[in-house]
Amino acid sequence: MTDLSKYRNIGIFAHVDAGKTTSTERILKLTGKIHRTGEVHDGAATTDFMEQEAERGITIQSAATTCFWKDHRLNIIDTPGHVDFTVEVYRSLKVLDGGVGVFCGSGGVEPQSETNWRYANESGVARLIFVNKLDRMGADFYRVVGQVKNVLGANPLVMTLPIGIEDDFKGVIDLLNMKAWIWDESGQPENYTLEDIPAEYADKAAEYREMMIETAVEQDDELMMAYMDGEEPTVEQLKACIRKGTRDLAFFPTFCGSAFKNKGMQPMLDGVVDYLPAPTEVEPQPLTDKDTGEATGEVAKVDADEPLRALAFKIMDDRFGALTFIRIYSGKLNKGDTILNSATGKTERIGRMVEMHANDRNEISSAQAGDIIAVVGMKNVQTGHTLCDPKHECTLEPMIFPTPVIEIAVKPKDKGASEKMGIAIGKMVAEDPSFQVETDEETGDTILKGMGELHLDIKVDILKRTYGVELEVGQPQVAYRETITQPVEDSYTHKKQSGGSGQFGKIDYRIKPGETGSGFTFSSTVVGGNVPKEFWPAVEKGFASMMQEGVLAGFPVLDVEVELFDGAYHAVDSSAIAFEIAAKGAFRQSIPKAGAQLLEPIMHVDVFTPEDHVGDVIGDLNRRRGMIKDQEAGVTGVRIKADVPLSEMFGYIGHLRTMTSGRGQFSMEFSHYAPCPANVAEEVIAEVKARKEAK
Repeated sequence: MTDLSKYRNIGIFAHVDAGKTTSTERILKLTGKIHRTGEVHDGAATTDFMEQEAERGITIQSAATTCFWKDHRLNIIDTPGHVDFTVEVYRSLKVLDGGVGVFCGSGGVEPQSETNWRYANESGVARLIFVNKLDRMGADFYRVVGQVKNVLGANPLVMTLPIGIEDDFKGVIDLLNMKAWIWDESGQPENYTLEDIPAEYADKAAEYREMMIETAVEQDDELMMAYMDGEEPTVEQLKACIRKGTRDLAFFPTFCGSAFKNKGMQPMLDGVVDYLPAPTEVEPQPLTDKDTGEATGEVAKVDADEPLRALAFKIMDDRFGALTFIRIYSGKLNKGDTILNSATGKTERIGRMVEMHANDRNEISSAQAGDIIAVVGMKNVQTGHTLCDPKHECTLEPMIFPTPVIEIAVKPKDKGASEKMGIAIGKMVAEDPSFQVETDEETGDTILKGMGELHLDIKVDILKRTYGVELEVGQPQVAYRETITQPVEDSYTHKKQSGGSGQFGKIDYRIKPGETGSGFTFSSTVVGGNVPKEFWPAVEKGFASMMQEGVLAGFPVLDVEVELFDGAYHAVDSSAIAFEIAAKGAFRQSIPKAGAQLLEPIMHVDVFTPEDHVGDVIGDLNRRRGMIKDQEAGVTGVRIKADVPLSEMFGYIGHLRTMTSGRGQFSMEFSHYAPCPANVAEEVIAEVKARKEAK
C-alpha cells in the first residue's frame, strides 16, 4: 500500500510569462526526473511540447508530470497563463489538492494571476506563493508581497527573504531555521552552501521571523499563550501550525528565488512537502444526484479500500492515441478492470494505464486513490465525466465551463479536407469543452466558437498543422433577423390558364406583428366555404415556407401572425398547390407594406475591471451602443453588466485589455433580438447585397 500522506497533487499557475513552465523544468531537474533542462525561450521546455507552444513561448494546455522529492511523490500540472485558456486552469484546479502561485518579481501580481487566484479561492485550493525572477531588472520582493495583500486580499506568510537583488541576487534566508542558502554562479541548483545570515540582513531576518511566528502560532492556542509568555516554539511546532493554516487558507507561505538561475527552488520544494495537504487532508469531493446535479450529502472518501470514484478532467490526443487524464478520488483501478461511466451509463474496459511525464509515459498496471494518471484509448469519455465501480454508481460534482463568446465560419478548401476536418474537429471538441462547433443551416459553413480571438487562432492553426486541413477562414459574422412593425390587410389572386385545367386561388388575409418570441402563427376565420377547409393547410404552408427569407436582406423572419378571413375558389381549377402559390405571392406582396425591420442579436455582457478604469470601460460600452444595467464593486475590482449588440463586440477583448493595462476581462451570452437603428440596418442590407452580387 502506498502511504497517501506522502502524496502531493499540485498545480503551478500564474500570469503569462511569470515563469511557471521554467519553475516546473527546474523542479524536474532537481528531483532527477530530467538531466538537461529545456528553456521556454528556446522552445525546448519539457512540458511545452505542442508546436504552437514552442513557437509562441506560451503554455496552451496543462501538462502533467510525476516526480519525487524527499520520499514524497509530487504529481505536478503546469497550467497556461493566457486568459483564453483559463478553462485549462479551472479544470486543473478542480482535481488538485494544492497549488503554487508563481508571481514575477518585477511584474508582480498581474491580471491573469488575479483570475487564477479567484478560481483557486472558489475551488478552496491551498497554495504556496513563489516570487520568481528576482534576478531581473526592477525586481522587488517586498513590493510583490504588498501586492499579494492589497490586490489579491490574501495573507502572505513570508518564509524566505532574498539576499541581494537583480544582478546581485545570490541566495535566500530561510526564516524557519535562520540559515542563509548561498548559490555559486555555476547555475547548478545543487551548488549551494548553508551559512550564517550575513550581518547586514540580521535585523530584517529577525523582524520577518517574528512576524512569521506571530501569524503561525495563531493556529494553536496553547502555543500562542506560551509564546506570549516568552517561550519560543520549536521548528517542528511551527511547521505543524503553518501546515494547518495553509490548509485552512488562513495564509499562504511565501518563498522567493529565480527559477531560471536555479536559486531558491529547494526551500520552495520543501515547502510543498511540509505545508501543502496530502490527498487525505483536503475536503473530499461531494457526490451529486445525476439528474438534478444537487449534492447528495455523500462524499468520495480518499481511501484505496472504498469503491472506485474517479473524474476524467482532461482529454488529449497525441501520437499514441487518445489519452484520458483521470484523478482517482477513492478506490483502486487495475489494468483490465471494467468501469462504469455514470454520465453515459456505459461500461468500458481499462486497457493501458500510464503515468505521464509531459510527452513521455511509463506503463503502470494499477493506480489508487490520490493518483493522477492517464488511460489510453477510452471511447466515450468526455471532460467532467465520473468513472466508477459498476456496482456502486455515483456522480462526482460536475465541471462548469464558460460559454464561447466569438465565432468564425470556416470551410475546407477541397473535398478531401472536408472529411479530415470532421474527424479532427471531433477530437478537438472532446479535448477542449470551451471550444464548440456547429453547422450554419443557411450557408453550410462550419462555425467555430471559442473564448477569444487567440483561442480560435490556435484552433485553426492546430487544424492546419497537426491535422493537415487547409481552411478558408471567414470574418466573424452576426446572425441578423427580420420582422414587421405594422398590420396590413390585403388580397392576392393566383390565376394560371394554359390548355387543360388551370390553377386558381384567391385569398383575403391580414398580416400583423406577433408577440416577441412567438415565431409564426396562422389562423383561419373563413366562413361559408369561400376557401374550402382542405386548402387551409396549403395556405399556412405557403406563408410558413417564406418565413425563412425576409424581403430586406434575406434573413429569417420572426414573430408574424397571419389570419385568412376570406377568398374564392374554382370548382375545377383550384387545388392545394394553387393556394400554396397564392400564399407565397401574398407574402412577397404584403411584407414590404407591413414596415419590415431588421433585428440584431443583443448580448448580455459582464465586464470585470480594476476600479481605476471603470470610467473608460463604461464610456467605451456606451460608444458601442451598450445599455449599462448594473455595477457592483468587489475586492479586486468592479463588475459592470450591460446589454450590447453583438456586431459592436468584435475585437472587444483587445480594446478592453488596452484600456485596463491587460487586467480587464469579460464574458458574454445571447440575451434577445432587438430592432437595428436605421443607419446600421442600411449598412447591413448594403453589405448583404454586395456579397450576393459578388457571388
